Amino acid sequence: MVEFHQIGEDQVGLRTPEKKDEPAILSLLVKAFGQSNEGRLVERLRACGALVLERIATDDDGKLLGHLAFSRVTGTGEGHRLKISCLAPVCVDPASQNKGVGTKLIQEALDDLQGLGEDLVLVLGAPDYYSRFGFDSELAKKVQGPYAGPIFMALPFTQAGREDLPVEVTYATPFREFE
Repeated sequence: MVEFHQIGEDQVGLRTPEKKDEPAILSLLVKAFGQSNEGRLVERLRACGALVLERIATDDDGKLLGHLAFSRVTGTGEGHRLKISCLAPVCVDPASQNKGVGTKLIQEALDDLQGLGEDLVLVLGAPDYYSRFGFDSELAKKVQGPYAGPIFMALPFTQAGREDLPVEVTYATPFREFE
């Protein structure tokens, strides 16, 4: 089901991708990142069953404007019962960037993810951008794993996601080539 949203003067549809969308998603990832690594990551996350949520943004003619994926992160230690996912990758067609497409795609997907009962979401990215969604690098300091620093951020959805920390995490196997 496509949900249309007014972004500026444009109607943007948000939906779960279908199998037929996969080639366009891969092309968009290469176009947005200038390389094929992120496309391979998404393919491998799909293949191993690690995707928790995947969404695309389209214009009113169905042209792909953006894509994002959340995959399962496994926690161990005190917070091992947490449902944790990570947001990666996120992309918007360069011609549609800075128009609100990515912001709407991320916000709606985070709302959907929260509805699935996730406790904590992790992201690597620009703090100025991701903090607008509530991601926090201070909270992420309580999450031990392959990533750290000011671009590593966490967003809690539940009290457990805020309090059942520290936690050590392992990302889905396809991420290992990026560590």
